[in-house]
Amino acid sequence: MPGSYTRRKLTDVEDSAPRFGFSEMQEARFANDDLELESTGISHLRVKPGRRQAFAHRHENAEEVYVILAGSGRVKIDDEVVDVEALDAIRVAPRAVRQFEAGYDGLEMIAVGARHERDGETIMGWWTD
Repeated sequence: MPGSYTRRKLTDVEDSAPRFGFSEMQEARFANDDLELESTGISHLRVKPGRRQAFAHRHENAEEVYVILAGSGRVKIDDEVVDVEALDAIRVAPRAVRQFEAGYDGLEMIAVGARHERDGETIMGWWTD
């Protein structure tokens, strides 16, 4: 069991994107283990300027909140495309498919939600227009 608290700088968490061949599009730092999280998930994500995340995804059970820290862009949630900018918070319901696209200034965000092991499904080639 973890102690009373855990502190980590999110930029010190390993970027998973290069391991999967996605470094040209994005950075993805999943801090669950680094923070010793038991029931919460948190990720620090950056989408490079003018790029789209490498894949869409959805969860069976997890509701997520994305907080835009910097930049601007769009998010496609199911069939709707929404403009996003710094300090927007976007709640995404379980089972809704989502994928982010950065504007000219890139897109930096935090994703947080309840942690459900093996709850996510990736969807390649979903946002094609």
